[in-house]
Amino acid sequence: MSAPSGLRQRVPTAIVLAALLLLDLFALPPIATLLLIAAVLIGGAWEWSAFVHASPRVRALYVLVVALAVVACDPVRVDPDALQKLLWCAAIWWLVAFFWIVFAPARTSRVMAAVAGVLALVPTGAALGYLRLVDDRGAWLVLFVLLVIMAADVGAYFFGHALGRVKLAPRVSPGKSWEGVLGGVVLSQAVAYVGATLLGLPTDVVAVLALVAVAFSVVGDLTESLLKRHAGIKDSGRLLPGHGGVLDRLDSLSAGVPVFVLGLLRTGLIA
Repeated sequence: MSAPSGLRQRVPTAIVLAALLLLDLFALPPIATLLLIAAVLIGGAWEWSAFVHASPRVRALYVLVVALAVVACDPVRVDPDALQKLLWCAAIWWLVAFFWIVFAPARTSRVMAAVAGVLALVPTGAALGYLRLVDDRGAWLVLFVLLVIMAADVGAYFFGHALGRVKLAPRVSPGKSWEGVLGGVVLSQAVAYVGATLLGLPTDVVAVLALVAVAFSVVGDLTESLLKRHAGIKDSGRLLPGHGGVLDRLDSLSAGVPVFVLGLLRTGLIA
């Protein structure tokens, strides 16, 4: 069996990104994580602005709007109730996106694409920032949530390449398969079990939260694929060799992270 195409580029890039993330989380103060989150979101906003089919000036204005929204949801000041409302908005949006993908993938508009970007990026930043500051476990909680969602991506990539036969959403992303999704779920559940055990969290509750978050992450991935198809682009950018752009790594996280953090708040696993 041949290796998935682009693996020689993907692995070194992933190692570098992982090293930078670990350095930021465990060797630097929390403000460094908040700044990193903001930088990633701004980069993601610039790439998302390509879906709006606008001039460079309008794209820059769109990035400014997203940046202001991120600042307005500053996790240093936001309270858990306000955060939960924001995360509920994100969850509702991703449910809408699911029906969009299933029933009307051929329909889109500049306004819809623009609003979708705000609803995808801003809650993700607020969720990760709040998680980083929530208590002494903040850095580990951020790493845990990211690893659970990213494990689903990794599992889908390898299982889909090796076993993929039944197409998941051929009108949106022909390369994705149900076998890949199931492989991603298995790997993410394994990571969730190990992480919950190490963090002293109830493994049964975390397993359910992880399953729901991964289901939403698939919707996030497909939504970006849909918007890229409408925009006529393959990758959202070229910043990350073997991976594409910032959004190509953020698409699943932007749907899975807010839902996962919302579940942690609702179940009282974080305060």
